[in-house]
Amino acid sequence: MKILFSQFTLLLCFCLSIHIANGQEENTTGKNWWKETVFYEIYMPSYADSNGDGYGDFKGMTSKLDYLQSLGIKGIWLTPFLQSPKVDNGYDVADYYDIDSTYGNMADFKNFLATAHQKGIKLIMDMVLNHSSTDCKWFQEARKSKDNPYRNYYIWKDKPNNWESFFGGTAWEFDTLTKQYYYHKFDKKMADLNWTNPKLVEEMKNVLRFWLDMGVDGFRFDVINFLTTDGITADNPVKDGKQEHLNDINQDWLRLTMNKIKMVVNEYKDRFIVGEIGSDKIKVLKQYSTPEYMDVVFNFNFGSIAKFSRQRIFEELKSMEDNMQSFPTLFFGSHDMPRMIDRLADGNQERAVALAALMLTAKGVPFIYYGEEIGMHNITANNLEEIKDIQGRTHYQMAINEGKDAPAALIEGNNNNRDKSRSPMQWNGNVLAGFSNKS
Repeated sequence: MKILFSQFTLLLCFCLSIHIANGQEENTTGKNWWKETVFYEIYMPSYADSNGDGYGDFKGMTSKLDYLQSLGIKGIWLTPFLQSPKVDNGYDVADYYDIDSTYGNMADFKNFLATAHQKGIKLIMDMVLNHSSTDCKWFQEARKSKDNPYRNYYIWKDKPNNWESFFGGTAWEFDTLTKQYYYHKFDKKMADLNWTNPKLVEEMKNVLRFWLDMGVDGFRFDVINFLTTDGITADNPVKDGKQEHLNDINQDWLRLTMNKIKMVVNEYKDRFIVGEIGSDKIKVLKQYSTPEYMDVVFNFNFGSIAKFSRQRIFEELKSMEDNMQSFPTLFFGSHDMPRMIDRLADGNQERAVALAALMLTAKGVPFIYYGEEIGMHNITANNLEEIKDIQGRTHYQMAINEGKDAPAALIEGNNNNRDKSRSPMQWNGNVLAGFSNKS
């Protein structure tokens, strides 16, 4: 490990005391508890495996709550744990009302949640409202016939437009049963939900209430500004051979839909929501970071800076201070980007500690990605079989389709592979017994 655990622990405790002092007092139960909370993101498959099957689970995470409490963590963000075929690591939900058996069962989840609350730790869960898995009962029903009650939960067209998938290639897939195309912003096994359909809107409201009734303290909403609220509109323009996503995101009715979502969350006391907004424009982020829509939004202009730059970091902090209507979010790592110590610190211990100090002392809500506290590094796939991430595998196959050989395609796959930051949590400097490369 490049960063000693004890060193970061001391830093974290010191910075946490400053973080609380800036909020005047520690407040884990009041309306603004999230303003005084350090969040810790746990990538579900890779954190703590209790049964040796190669995947993290709720029993394993429950056993690590004392560790998180010792760090001073007051909030946990869990990546998706609902039933899923895991084409995209759980972001393809097959059942919005059940726990994926890989991670345990409902009793295991309830015990984890209750134990976290007993230790003063809140829990927000990743919720995917933009799309479901094609294995979802709703989609399986929808494709049976054009007049099926679930048909309009999704978006179907006889003739698709030019919209592209964010994973590459067309965003339309032909279904042989009803001879129509369905829309998918991401992988073809992740069909977009139709937010112009009032029945779908009510269904998703019920999903939120189900988990809020369970006691979760809020949500991290995945790609929330991608919701299709206006239906399929005009083709996207193409500039210099690259499609500009002007019509398939940030649609006109999106803010009204966001407000409906926020109103459901507001039915419950002291809940918190953070939005993942797919945009690098501060004026777009500003629109959604309001009490009517999202409590806070992730600003990837700051969090996903590709290379270390003091000037760039300063400018982004100042931009958030000058422009954001709510608290900024402060993070340098997540499950979608390379590890902070490799990306920004170039393995330099002092720089990594300085970045951690900045994240924990600047104005905003900090989100620590698991393993950052011990300086975990990226991993690299040696072959296609080691690439589990759908984005990495898609780019590998696109390179092969373009005529590149396997070594060149592997470079493309690794360049776009999000697995690099998803390796198993290293306890005491060693890979936890029972973990494999499955995650």
